[in-house]
Amino acid sequence: MTTATKSLRAISMLAISLLSFVLFLSACGKEANNATTTTGETTETTTDAPKTTKEIHIGYQKYGTVNILKAQGTLEKRYESEGYKVTWTEFPGGPQLLEALNVGSIDIGHTGEAPPIFAQAADTPLVYLSHEPVSPKSEGIIVPKDSKITTLADLKGKKIALNKGSNVHYLLVKALEKAGVDYKDITTVFLKPGDARVAFENGSVDAWVIWDPFLAAAQTATGAKLLTDGEGLVSNIEFYLASRSFAEANKPAIDSFIDELNKVDEWSKANQKEVAALLSPQLGIDIPSLELASGRRDYGVLPIDDAIIEAQQKIADTFFNLQLIPKEITVKDATLK
Repeated sequence: MTTATKSLRAISMLAISLLSFVLFLSACGKEANNATTTTGETTETTTDAPKTTKEIHIGYQKYGTVNILKAQGTLEKRYESEGYKVTWTEFPGGPQLLEALNVGSIDIGHTGEAPPIFAQAADTPLVYLSHEPVSPKSEGIIVPKDSKITTLADLKGKKIALNKGSNVHYLLVKALEKAGVDYKDITTVFLKPGDARVAFENGSVDAWVIWDPFLAAAQTATGAKLLTDGEGLVSNIEFYLASRSFAEANKPAIDSFIDELNKVDEWSKANQKEVAALLSPQLGIDIPSLELASGRRDYGVLPIDDAIIEAQQKIADTFFNLQLIPKEITVKDATLK
């Protein structure tokens, strides 16, 4: 055997030895990552499998505690620690938000009293989670500053803009009832808030039924006259809702959401000027208008009880009698058991 042949064989043997050593180290590493712990007769195997993150889709409107919660970012931090990721989607009103909940685009949202009634009548699988205190001054019926309309009775025969199926729909019904004007004797023009503001300013409609902060913004910017707010007519309650399937399968996430809302409400009640400054860039609404709106509402998250369900049922029955919803509903069916 030549010297060259001996050298090649030696190199080959060295390479095989090195390869065997590398494979041995790799096997040891895998065993370390799949540690086995024995306790008595029980053997437990732990792995370094990555944590799964579940996405929560939250719908919100252009004002309310949810906006403050979003601006502060505290919910995202809490949900991240609990294995959830938040996706936010803005809607022009409650009806549009609940349409998204119906098709599964969002899991949680907030609206006033009327939208969940229209949604339940359309077989949307929603459930009531909790609610804010009454806020009757946070919505109203306004007319242009130079309008000859001075009383609710003057609305007879007039065009009135509103977002169909929203909270203010019930305000309009109750206001006309108080004035002795038949609902059929006015012309409703169903528009989203942005389009309604344009129609209101260019004179395409005679009056506008709207909620804060759009109400406050119209008052401060155009000098609009307030014919009436909801005081003595409606409660105007904000509800937090979820799809039934999500609420039943994710109770800890629902509890965290409500808990963070409570914390934000406590802070907001004591810091209303800061709330206006915080929301102004997010909403694109001036600070004076937001301060006006903030001063007309109360804060706090309250549980759903029999009195609230009864009040909602009264609204639902009113809408059915006016043929505004296609069938009778039982509001209690939309509560968690």
